[in-house]
Amino acid sequence: MRLNPVTAIDGYKVDHRRQYPDNTEVVFSNLTARTTRRDNTQRVVFFGLQYFIKSFLIKSWDEDFFKQPKEDVLRKFSRRINNYLGPNNVGTQHIADLHDLGFLPIKIMALPEGSVYPLRVPCLVIQNTDERFFWLTNYLETILSTNVWGMCTSATTAHEYKKILTHYAIETDGSTEFVNWQGHDFSFRGMFGAEAAAMSGAAHLLSFTGTDTIPAIDFLEDYYGANSDLELVGGSVAATEHSVMCAGGMENELETFRRLIQDVYPSGIVSIVSDSWDFWQVMTEFTVKLKEKILAREGKVVFRPDTGCPVKMICGDTDAPLASPERKGAIECLWEVFGGSVSDKGYKLLDPHVGLIYGDSITIERAAAICSGLKEKGFASTNVVFGIGSYTYQYVTRDTDGYAVKATFAKIAGENREIFKAPKTGDGTKNSAKGLVAVYRDAGGEFYLKDQASWNEVNECEFQTVFENGKLMNEVSLADVRKRLAAATLSA
Repeated sequence: MRLNPVTAIDGYKVDHRRQYPDNTEVVFSNLTARTTRRDNTQRVVFFGLQYFIKSFLIKSWDEDFFKQPKEDVLRKFSRRINNYLGPNNVGTQHIADLHDLGFLPIKIMALPEGSVYPLRVPCLVIQNTDERFFWLTNYLETILSTNVWGMCTSATTAHEYKKILTHYAIETDGSTEFVNWQGHDFSFRGMFGAEAAAMSGAAHLLSFTGTDTIPAIDFLEDYYGANSDLELVGGSVAATEHSVMCAGGMENELETFRRLIQDVYPSGIVSIVSDSWDFWQVMTEFTVKLKEKILAREGKVVFRPDTGCPVKMICGDTDAPLASPERKGAIECLWEVFGGSVSDKGYKLLDPHVGLIYGDSITIERAAAICSGLKEKGFASTNVVFGIGSYTYQYVTRDTDGYAVKATFAKIAGENREIFKAPKTGDGTKNSAKGLVAVYRDAGGEFYLKDQASWNEVNECEFQTVFENGKLMNEVSLADVRKRLAAATLSA
């Protein structure tokens, strides 16, 4: 869908221009994550602003507004608004004036992307730079929110996975080298459209390198200066699906495994769906029959179950019969067949010719439970890879971390006014900051908010000017964002 940028708004914003007090000159707003529905975290990741600026504030406004004939722009605007609201007095002169100006008179200042910061601390501020277009600041609220909150939310989610996997890798493996591959994005098919998948998939790739969402790599090359010829943006391995396994027939499943690991992929990593019929038969019989062939390969065979409770499937079910594979769990079954080594931390590492990936119904809580369960059994957490799907990345809303754009300052007829909201019927969650806002770091490096600030404080705090009068400022690369986020992960 190609948006008309001048009507890419919530409908109620159409006539806010006339609702502001007469002689309004400046409106100053901020984007803040106000609260969270997550457990055990009060900090979020900032990501997605540069995409929004490049794709919408620059490309869309330039191609679909400023470069279009003014009469066409006004005709389309009038038709849409009059069809929508009926004949009214919204008018078109303000749209004509903006077209004549030739650029968006907006300034956005923000924290560097990849920053990890506390709830209720603004990640960006936005204001108009031309007094005639005071109405434009919050006119852009809707499109700013819908393009940024989801990417911040997915980046925060991936960061939470990364913290858990890093913690357990340090405790059980002694190395975090494999963690970048331990979280693998399986969400594409379950997302609300291809663009949402690419946006969320790009956020995932800030913390991990494993992905099946190929468009996320294109996204990061298009909007964040990545280059997959020169750096590892995202990658995967050869992998099967149920149609491949079932097509060979249940009676020939063992032969399908053999063909895959010997004929089709005689070397390298191959991930094989293993639960089309009887996963425990694969774990206890097929592995034994194929052991010599697997150990003779230069590479790894990764077994992939996708059915059942992930924690019990991987770590074992204490309610299952003694000595049964169900009670042992998949990792212990693989260890009994292939063995392995012991890490410097004293935990078992599977032979490098075999591995396991679980790609269904993984959540942050289940990932933590699996890592903990493996540790309790004496296995390193790095023996397993997690396929992180749309249940994780799609099953969220703007309220997951409470993102909201709110105006906190206005200049009216030369008078500065600190504005704020504090509903008496609320619990304080929706209370806004007051006046101009600035963000600083304390002695420990943590971001904190100062409201009722001065213009000098706004301009000299941790905010950087990222967009001004139609131009992108302070462009960042994927490498920059990853480096900043990785530093926060290790210090968490």
